[in-house]
Amino acid sequence: MKVCTFGELMLRLTPPGHQRFTQTASFNVSFGGGEANVAVSLAHYGLDSYFITRLPKHAIGQAAVNSLRRYGVRDDYIVRGSDRIGTYFLEVGASQRPSQVIYDRAGSAVSLMEPDMVDWAAVFDGAQWFHWTGITPALGKKARACVLAACRAARAAGVTVSCDLNYRKKLWTTDEAQQTMIPLMEYVDVCIANEEDAERSLGLRAGKSDVESGQLEEAAYAQVARTLKRTHDFKAVAITLRESFSASHNGWSALMLDDRDCVASYRSRRYDIHIVDRVGGGDSFAAGLIYGLLTKSDTQQALEFAVAASCLKHSIPEDFNLSTAEEVEKLAQGSGSGRVER
Repeated sequence: MKVCTFGELMLRLTPPGHQRFTQTASFNVSFGGGEANVAVSLAHYGLDSYFITRLPKHAIGQAAVNSLRRYGVRDDYIVRGSDRIGTYFLEVGASQRPSQVIYDRAGSAVSLMEPDMVDWAAVFDGAQWFHWTGITPALGKKARACVLAACRAARAAGVTVSCDLNYRKKLWTTDEAQQTMIPLMEYVDVCIANEEDAERSLGLRAGKSDVESGQLEEAAYAQVARTLKRTHDFKAVAITLRESFSASHNGWSALMLDDRDCVASYRSRRYDIHIVDRVGGGDSFAAGLIYGLLTKSDTQQALEFAVAASCLKHSIPEDFNLSTAEEVEKLAQGSGSGRVER
């Protein structure tokens, strides 16, 4: 099955261990970014996974392409040009100290990309799924035009479209996000959100939940899912539920509505997670959900696969979830003791 994602692949620079920016003398180098993370997961699950972006022709741009090739992601539609690759610096938090992200992505190659640089009809020829996130249109007017062109082409080709709302306050305001994201929902079949995305990207609040205190009002999120589904005519809505007790300890689960039931929500198993690297956790959920909805006939099984996949990602350093479908299935079926396998 052919699946496609479009977004920015960034250079990631991280101090070793849990060092702070102000104390480190070196940075670990890797690559990552919302839609690229999804593409890597889907390739790991055995799907024909394509990532669309724009990267410089120089050696760092090639290193970024190679990071995808290493894990089986197809680069047929990656455009080469411009001089800058988006960069982000990540200080990994621990205990009560949160992680910190500093972006350096203004003027990056993908933010200057024009819609006609890609043959979108060719991209979606034979494809079953297209995924994008709210991060990409936040990069500027040209990126927004590319997302719109991609969505229109996917719709014309009869491809299922998913969007992870992924609001980033360091990239745009809530007003800018809503002005852009609400019209784009016309092209979305499957909407994925977390505790703040629905409110900041689409203007819907989930009751009185306070994720920083670890308190979630589950009924309110179920109501948000129903409202989202009804308002935008989504085929399915999935909301991840993160209970943030500290930077190192989270509760993790999700709920979902699909086109078979617009009243009662599906609810996943809850995982108690001790975090190695939180970045990419939501992307691994999105990828797991896409894989589950494409390969499983039961919505509950698809949701459980997605949550288990994301749980495993929290144990893996860097952006990419390198868990196999078999490892995810094993956890989803209840094997989560972490005992050594000999």
